[in-house]
Amino acid sequence: QVQLVESGGGLVQPGGSLRLSCAASGSIVSINTMAWYRQAPGKERELVAEITSGGTTYYLDSAKGRFTISRDNAKRAVYLQMNSLKPEDTAVYYCNADVTTYFHTRAYWGQGTQVTVSS
Repeated sequence: QVQLVESGGGLVQPGGSLRLSCAASGSIVSINTMAWYRQAPGKERELVAEITSGGTTYYLDSAKGRFTISRDNAKRAVYLQMNSLKPEDTAVYYCNADVTTYFHTRAYWGQGTQVTVSS
């Protein structure tokens, strides 16, 4: 059993910052790509940023220059530093990880953490 637990969401004013954290636990052999997705009300879930096991990163265009994804392989964790937040960043943010166990390799999701950007 693999679990992803997120933390760090909340309410922040426009221009503010938040840092999201996600830690994986369970019978893990290795973690490949880790990512953050978000879903705003009435919209489809979208990929915000991802980072490979080798450290290669990808960002949604609207996140470039404002968000930074990083990971700590020893802690099996991924982080999303979000700066210069805008109201349009309001969404539920989900952690995603491609995990290899002794039985299979598959994607796992966290439960989601709410980020609200509002004055």
